[in-house]
Amino acid sequence: MKKPVKPKKKSSKMPKKPKKQGFSDAIKAFFLVGAIVAFSALISFAIIMIHSLLNNDKNISQEQINDFNQFNLDAGTISSKENLNNIDPLTSIIKTDSKPETSISENILKPAEQKTNQVRNNYSGSSSSVTATPSTSTAVTASSVVVPLPPEKPIQNLGTLVFVIDDAGNNLRDLEPFLNIPGPLTIAVLPGLPHSAEAAKRIRAVGKEVILHQPMEAIGGQNPGPGAIFSNMSELEIREVLARNIAEVGPVNGINNHQGSKITMEKQTMQVILSFCKENNLYFLDSRTTSDSVASEVARQVGIKFTERNVFIDNEQNKDAMLRYIGNGLTRAQRNGSAVMIGHTWSPELAPLLKEQFPLLTGQGYTIKTAFDIVK
Repeated sequence: MKKPVKPKKKSSKMPKKPKKQGFSDAIKAFFLVGAIVAFSALISFAIIMIHSLLNNDKNISQEQINDFNQFNLDAGTISSKENLNNIDPLTSIIKTDSKPETSISENILKPAEQKTNQVRNNYSGSSSSVTATPSTSTAVTASSVVVPLPPEKPIQNLGTLVFVIDDAGNNLRDLEPFLNIPGPLTIAVLPGLPHSAEAAKRIRAVGKEVILHQPMEAIGGQNPGPGAIFSNMSELEIREVLARNIAEVGPVNGINNHQGSKITMEKQTMQVILSFCKENNLYFLDSRTTSDSVASEVARQVGIKFTERNVFIDNEQNKDAMLRYIGNGLTRAQRNGSAVMIGHTWSPELAPLLKEQFPLLTGQGYTIKTAFDIVK
């Protein structure tokens, strides 16, 4: 007989339960998502801060823009508000359509000359710049641009020049070009000629100085013209001649001699002439037709205002020669402080030459005045 099979004994050990992995995975996922969210927030915050900084740099107030625009208008570099709108305050660049980008400082290095004093007054101080909104940006901004103003260089005074034009009164045609010269002139009018009185009237009308070009006897015996003084005249005759001539072309500030090489050598005759000048508050300009003139000596004795010619401009009738003579006068002015140069209305090239030279001479530093301004 088969033995009965014994039933197996049930194990007393309980089966192992599976581990709870689902809970651990959820925690990991939660931290991962949190990290991603935090990182995203950090990135967003950084972007917002950078954007805010950029906007702050660009937020120049309208008042500051207006001041900056006005300054550059005064300086002659920005001609309209449209140009100001092209300014990038982060790079200090003015963008134009006509040329590559140019810095603000380069555009205002050369302000218009007529506005220099106004700009200097309006933007004085250690920093002549537009102040932008404070920013942590390290880029160059409009607030860091210092506007340089050109130093004022006064023109050195090289001397005073006096131009005297003799022989007016012969005709009005020759006189007219000299009346159009924009600057001081002393014009000496001859008496007793058909156009003497009219010439003097026209000279005064344009604001130039009139003096009597008094004819006097010369050594060579040339005819000095009407209204002349001769050595054989009495004191009374000399005074009458002078009074009549001044009445015709006056009022005048002074007298100079036409010819007169003989008269200006005679002390007694010059004593009468210069005493008349003192009595009538007139100065005497010696044309120096002779190196033996005693006019300056007698003038000191009488005590009148006096000066004398240094250069004849038109001894030669061409432009180059006249420029050379004027150059001699400039040298004299630099050395002695002033120079008196005499020309004549009948020199056809003299008036155009003086009209050309006057602005050049004043630009170089010479002062042009009338004879009355320098007499002593």
